[in-house]
Amino acid sequence: MTISDALHRLLLDNLTTATILLDAELRLEYMNPAAEMLLAISGQRSHGQFISELFTESTEALNSLRQAVEQAHPFTKREAMLTALTGQTLTVDYAVTPILSNGDTMLLLLEVHPRDRLLRITKEEAQLSKQETSKMLVRGLAHEIKNPLGGIRGAAQLLARELPEESLRDYTNVIIEEADRLRNLVDRMLGSNKLPSLAMCNIHEVLERVSQLVEAESQGCITLVRDYDPSIPDVLIDREQMIQAVLNIVRNAMQAISSQNELRLGRISLRTRAMRQFTIGHVRHRLVTKIEIIDNGPGIPADLQETIFFPMVSGRPDGTGLGLAITQNIISQHQGLIECDSHPGHTTFSIFLPLEQGATST
Repeated sequence: MTISDALHRLLLDNLTTATILLDAELRLEYMNPAAEMLLAISGQRSHGQFISELFTESTEALNSLRQAVEQAHPFTKREAMLTALTGQTLTVDYAVTPILSNGDTMLLLLEVHPRDRLLRITKEEAQLSKQETSKMLVRGLAHEIKNPLGGIRGAAQLLARELPEESLRDYTNVIIEEADRLRNLVDRMLGSNKLPSLAMCNIHEVLERVSQLVEAESQGCITLVRDYDPSIPDVLIDREQMIQAVLNIVRNAMQAISSQNELRLGRISLRTRAMRQFTIGHVRHRLVTKIEIIDNGPGIPADLQETIFFPMVSGRPDGTGLGLAITQNIISQHQGLIECDSHPGHTTFSIFLPLEQGATST
């Protein structure tokens, strides 16, 4: 290898853009570390493999690559959906450039730009903005409610002391009890101001505790499936708060299933996976843990999916709409992210928690 070749290889290896080089038969010649990270495969082990053994797209895309080789015609594709060998679906933009090597050998250079991260950041920023707006509204509303409630309660107490008959105090007791109930409701809407008490904990201990509680509440009627990745290291969390966050989601799933079918037909899966180079907000984390709570309930109505984390938003007539708002607040305090994907028969809540302290701003 010449000095020039070594320099070119060094530059490619250090590019943040995923770069893949294919031969005329669409077999892998080279991929840089950014491409290895994106597709979660080894370039050295995959050398010589056909492109569909690296990732899959449509038959039309494969034909376009063959035409690029035959006609030496470059092209670009936007928001293509690639399925990696891990089963993960990636949204990417990619550019294909035919290159003549040694005068007569045709190669294809693929420059792949992942869109998932940008789309997720945009969606998350909008979600966080809505969350902050909601918090400000709730705080303002809470202030306007709690002040007169205190006056009403105090006046009822004073009135009770002046009433001549004990039986008449039943009415003032109702006023006092209802004022206390409204104050507690407002406090729950505001969420806890207590900072999480962080300690290293195995996330599977949290999920097992939730499983025990759910099995006790359902009397073993619902099917719980564990799908854990035992290689996930301990994570820095408040154990009790995280139990509450996951339990809120699982209880919602149970209630959704029981409203549609018998509970014994329900199935809730708890799954954990480690993910590399994942962005939460503007911070890129080297490693995060992904917790998925998956149920086979009726799904969340489409008109509620954008607002389910807002206080007082619920899909059930008897729901308070506070469980998911509290869960999101807990996850946010842990510098994490929660997402939801739902359609009839399948709802997935995904929680992402950083597994390391060092992170890179993007």
